[in-house]
Amino acid sequence: MTITPVILCGGSGTRMWPLSRGGYPKQFLSLYGDASLLQQTATRLKGLPDINSPLLISNNEQRFLVAEQLRQAGVHNPQIVLEPIGRNTAPAVAAAAVIALESNPDALLLVLPSDHVITQSNVFKQLVLRAANVATTGKLVTFGIQPTEPHTGYGYVQRGDALHETDAAYTVAAFVEKPDAKRAAEFIESGDFYWNSGMFMFRADVYLQELAQFQPKMLEQVKAAVAASQRDLDFVRLGHDEFAACPSDSIDYAVMEHTAHAAVIAAAGLGWNDIGSWTALAEVSQADAEGNNLVGDVMVEGVSNSYIRSENRMIAALGVDNLVIVETADAILVAHKDKVQDVKNIVNRLQAAGRSESVTHRKVYRPWGSYEGIDSGARFQVKRIIVNPGASLSLQMHYHRAEHWIVVTGTARVVNGDQTLLLTENQSTYIPIGATHRLENPGKFPLELIEVQSGGYLGEDDIVRFEDTYGRAGERK
Repeated sequence: MTITPVILCGGSGTRMWPLSRGGYPKQFLSLYGDASLLQQTATRLKGLPDINSPLLISNNEQRFLVAEQLRQAGVHNPQIVLEPIGRNTAPAVAAAAVIALESNPDALLLVLPSDHVITQSNVFKQLVLRAANVATTGKLVTFGIQPTEPHTGYGYVQRGDALHETDAAYTVAAFVEKPDAKRAAEFIESGDFYWNSGMFMFRADVYLQELAQFQPKMLEQVKAAVAASQRDLDFVRLGHDEFAACPSDSIDYAVMEHTAHAAVIAAAGLGWNDIGSWTALAEVSQADAEGNNLVGDVMVEGVSNSYIRSENRMIAALGVDNLVIVETADAILVAHKDKVQDVKNIVNRLQAAGRSESVTHRKVYRPWGSYEGIDSGARFQVKRIIVNPGASLSLQMHYHRAEHWIVVTGTARVVNGDQTLLLTENQSTYIPIGATHRLENPGKFPLELIEVQSGGYLGEDDIVRFEDTYGRAGERK
């Protein structure tokens, strides 16, 4: 019995805006502890017996974030599968199941969201082994979280008859959508209901058999997408047209609510939280004597029961209660704790207005490092660029802008037209409009430089790549 972890990391995390954004969602953030939620999910698996390297389902825009965070966390030989378009969890897991069966006909899948907090890793490992015992018998197992309150923000699973007394496993009597407060209280009172965690364990072949019964079109398109997949560096790209034609649905709706083989494992003492809102994060964070969670450079007077987080600037708060205040370089959220679920409405309005704050931070990560906007105005833009040791940007040119590069620290190897220059601290060069150029860090320490762009158009899509280490030649951003 060998377990293949399947980590789903393509979500957008809009409810944690302004820290979580479309281009850098919450699974990549260090919201709880020093490691990101994705890194915690992957490293939580270490120490489990008979476990394969994880298989991750992501998307094209976030592929390098996934790879780099796993590298930093010491996760070796992951399979990273890229969806060309989001189709919810059922097709994503189906693709993972098809791929896993190619190398192991007895593949057992452990399906995990990448953005949950689990504080008790040892309890998690015990639950995984219990779930594996049940799943090998042909059951599709969901992890049911023992509820601590009548929460209205979670779906519920009602347990039926006991399957394995020693494993605290039961048949599933019903899946229930998010209830109102009265029904949630009734669920807690009955003792027969669990929170639906979104974590699953099942044999890959059994999942595909059930999908064939309830969603045959979905399975057909997923198989076609896997058959048409292509390897790109360390990534597997599913066939675009085949996957785009796939129906979109969740595991719950597509399979679990219909199958006769659903089971639930009672997960008590897990320290689980899906970090679905700023209030949820406050609940698992350490509070001071006044009930405040203060992160970063924060000064308060007469403040109680509030979550206040500073990423860049000092926040001062006076005489407020039950607020969430989150500051980033380009946006600040102020919300009552009772209204944090509505943050997604702000994100929708930003998207409708074409505002970049819904998608990107001022600091943008790339496979070679990062860049951060410092200042901008009519016909100019200033950025701070960090290039990792040994990394190189693409060989490229711009139609509408010129660039000035000033090295702050480190060493830069610069291709500028037909010249190759080696620049060190306080040295600079000028890249004219239309000149072919490349920036590289040949050293062992990060290269930091200031870039001043000037021209009639400064968008990131004004780029033509001729050569690229990361397989992006032809991409326009």
